[in-house]
Amino acid sequence: MPTVPVRTEAAVASAEAHGAHNYHPLPVVVASAEGAWMTDVEGRRYLDLLAGYSALNFGHRNRRLIDAAKAQLDRVTLTSRAFHHDRFAAFCEQLAALCGMEMVLPMNTGAEAVETAVKTARKWGYRVKGVPEGEARVVVAAGNFHGRTTTIVSFSTDEEARADFGPYTPGFDVVPYGDAAALEAAVGEHTVAVLLEPIQGEAGVLVPPPGYLAAAREVTRERNVLFVADEIQSGLGRTGRTFACEHEGVVPDMYVLGKALGGGVVPVSAVVSSAEVLGVYRPGEHGSTFGGNPLACAVALEVLAMLRTGEFQGYAAELGAHLHRELGALAGGGAVRAVRGRGLWAGVDIDPALGTGREISERLMERGVLVKDTHGSTIRLAPPLVISKEDLDWGLGRLREVLAG
Repeated sequence: MPTVPVRTEAAVASAEAHGAHNYHPLPVVVASAEGAWMTDVEGRRYLDLLAGYSALNFGHRNRRLIDAAKAQLDRVTLTSRAFHHDRFAAFCEQLAALCGMEMVLPMNTGAEAVETAVKTARKWGYRVKGVPEGEARVVVAAGNFHGRTTTIVSFSTDEEARADFGPYTPGFDVVPYGDAAALEAAVGEHTVAVLLEPIQGEAGVLVPPPGYLAAAREVTRERNVLFVADEIQSGLGRTGRTFACEHEGVVPDMYVLGKALGGGVVPVSAVVSSAEVLGVYRPGEHGSTFGGNPLACAVALEVLAMLRTGEFQGYAAELGAHLHRELGALAGGGAVRAVRGRGLWAGVDIDPALGTGREISERLMERGVLVKDTHGSTIRLAPPLVISKEDLDWGLGRLREVLAG
């Protein structure tokens, strides 16, 4: 374990004493942040190469987003959906347009959006497709991470996420990720949706084989099944395109969005689809007190304005190519077993002889770089899309030091 300064140690001890131990954070206590950098309570700066699992695509305290939030704070923050407010229509219209869709159902967190997508697919299946009541099924992929609600962990293959949370919700068929034949075989008469991450983030930034998403799109279209793309981590610029599905020219029936949609300021999520699909809802059948609130819409509208320029997508593609060239060079040296990813997103498998992913993350933290481990000796890199090439190279230099050590 790294040496922990006194102020940090006290803050961590207090958190451990009073907070449930559902996370195992690195022993760093952040006090302020700007762009791609964070400063802890000791005054030490760290380069953020995680970006809140893509929630901070536009960096910490992005001035445009902070200004949008401050302006809205002086007007109105919450009405509940009992009333209309003057930011809601624009948010829905502009998000639908960005997705090439017609309707939006806003929520708050990613897990809420996934739950909404599952409920929507089932309701569509009963009302539109004609599946017998209670028989709807959803095909999902092994290694998925869509959230941690009871329903979502019911179709997780991660036993750490599932253990002791049963009984589990039925109605899901799990197939190997990237196996188009297995996916096709699992789609049956009562299947209402195929729910996939275009790139599996928590699994280690797994990119499926070429043609996999296109095959999923084809079979779902042929068999009258909804193709639902969970772009909560992969979407909104992260991979060098607005949506990761675009890399295969695929447009799903439903996008599930979150994280970066709130600009790292407030939780904002949404399900975006056609009028046929989202039109199945009637008043009172689904909702959220804070979903689509004025503050959330104001921030998200600024996010949408930033995405419409294409600037962030282009930068992620350009700098992402540099990132993968540099990481690819490391993969030839033995310390790095494999590198995966797309755009400014990478999973790096470290030789287990050098340490676990947690240990590698701690050594990087000691050198002023913050990343997150997953599954053994894998670390994930997902820097803010505003990071400079110089800062990224500095962070990669620290990774080389750790690997050499």
